[in-house]
Amino acid sequence: MSLEERMDPRVMAFVTALPATATTNVASREELLAEAASASGRSALATEAAFMEAGDDETVAPSSGLRLAAFSVLRPAGHSIRLYLTRPDTEAVLPCVYYLHGGAMAYLSCTYGNYRAWARLIAARGVAVIMVDYRNCVAPSSVPEIAPYPAGLDDCAAGLEWVVAHANELKVDASRIVVSGESGGGNLTLALGMRQAREGRVLAAGLYAFSPFLAGTWPDDRFPSSSELAELLSDVNSNRGRVGYGISAFEARDPLAWPGFATRDDVADLPPTVVSVNELDPLRDEGVAFYRLLLAAGVAARGRIVLGTTHAIEQFPTVCPEISRAAAGDLAEFAGG
Repeated sequence: MSLEERMDPRVMAFVTALPATATTNVASREELLAEAASASGRSALATEAAFMEAGDDETVAPSSGLRLAAFSVLRPAGHSIRLYLTRPDTEAVLPCVYYLHGGAMAYLSCTYGNYRAWARLIAARGVAVIMVDYRNCVAPSSVPEIAPYPAGLDDCAAGLEWVVAHANELKVDASRIVVSGESGGGNLTLALGMRQAREGRVLAAGLYAFSPFLAGTWPDDRFPSSSELAELLSDVNSNRGRVGYGISAFEARDPLAWPGFATRDDVADLPPTVVSVNELDPLRDEGVAFYRLLLAAGVAARGRIVLGTTHAIEQFPTVCPEISRAAAGDLAEFAGG
């Protein structure tokens, strides 16, 4: 069966419209940063941001009945992280989804249109959604600083700690916080869970990773989708992901940088976890492998495959609204909504 026959036509139209991105290898992180800061690099980033705005539509994800707030949290090192709350406009204490945006830990911002709509879809199911902009490793989010691993993970951990500490003010149930994210945010979701388990201070009641970005190098013979579907995701066609995030962490096989390196011992103490993958995503098989690792380690895990779709399509709600709504509903239900 051809790719065209397997893929939802709306997804195919979306894939065809995606802005072109670089797929050449880079010699160093410095080269990657210089490219992103160049005139052509800034233009490409602006094009990408404008494209992501098309993921927001009031008819798909209404804002009626919801309220928004934003918080800036100063870190001891002098930089800030930014948290964006979307929740039902009530005074009820609600379960919370603490959401980490994608972008290969390198790009994007949760302030983009597709994430605003995605947050509203989740919140409409009766939960509070707190999205975090952390330090990307290549191009800034709404946080102006950039830094390699473990900066982004540190920020995500600090943001979660802040949410727990301010749960009463936010009117969220600190015992029902689920950490979630897609792609690079899926990486950070699983890494944050492992880090907190390692530290013996688990703050999340569950983890929900969409299309997680785990391996750090592609293609990988263990994961046939990484070669069979490589044309559908630029991130798997070069070394940019591991170089930008910090090549030393990849070479050290650090599972908190690249959860694909995790062992049973690394994941054994994780809370209940969902791994959701897309049928036509090059990252599909590494996500399935991580789910199976969780089962082997005795973690309460659930897997999910969304047919006819490619990488992280749920987080662009205007493409297949019913698929995004179903995913948002499953995430909210997992959180206790």
